[in-house]
Amino acid sequence: MSLTSNMFGALVLVGCTSLFGCAGQHSEGALQEASADFQKVKEDSNVLRIAPKDVIRAGESLARADRLSSYWGSGADVVHYSYLSQRYSQIAREHTNLVLNEERAAKLELERQRLQLALRESKLLSVQQQGKWLEEQIVALATTQTDRGLVMTLGDVLFDTGEAELKNSANRVVLKIVQFLQLNPKRVVRIEGYTDSTGGKQENLKLSRDRAQSVADVLTDLGIDEKRIQVEGYGDEYPVDANASERGRAQNRRVEIVFSDEKGQLGAAR
Repeated sequence: MSLTSNMFGALVLVGCTSLFGCAGQHSEGALQEASADFQKVKEDSNVLRIAPKDVIRAGESLARADRLSSYWGSGADVVHYSYLSQRYSQIAREHTNLVLNEERAAKLELERQRLQLALRESKLLSVQQQGKWLEEQIVALATTQTDRGLVMTLGDVLFDTGEAELKNSANRVVLKIVQFLQLNPKRVVRIEGYTDSTGGKQENLKLSRDRAQSVADVLTDLGIDEKRIQVEGYGDEYPVDANASERGRAQNRRVEIVFSDEKGQLGAAR
């Protein structure tokens, strides 16, 4: 009888040890995931600026889970506080993304208003003087006369790497285009986007069209009828230089604006 009891007790002990071992592995995995998430938000300067309280809560929950992990039988608590830490990290990221989007929208709105003000002020010049000056400016900037028409090239420096949003440095050029089109209501433009050969075909096509559309959106925001604007994205097709060097790739990352003639006739698209 005693031998049977001892064997039963040993089996129970083995079973409990196995159960706690599985629970320990589960809690350890949860703790590691929470720690990795916290490390990411802790190293993000935007998160620290916008959602510091959530980061602190994530750190406190993670520290508590870490302390509990050293106690026998506390696996459920470790998992609980690891989950809380991960949730606070996630909330911090979501809050940060929301605020960053709001800041970006506010910045774009302010810039749009500034451009509109500059546009109104420029109208104080006589139409004749302005038209002649703008014609000269457009011709000077658009140095290429092609079978497609007069072409103005906006270089890669007017966009951040991999982004479609125009930098502020593009505003002076865009403003001249708007004024020129306002004074020449029959002219239309085709905005063509291009990339270098870095990246996949589909990604390049999308980026090239998005950049062209970004320029078109600014023109329409400043009063140009969208019916006067065509948008095309050609990806890495039609390079103007070899993609073998950084200089060549920079030349190929561009947006070209093709102007119609005075009657509104555009040259054939590519």
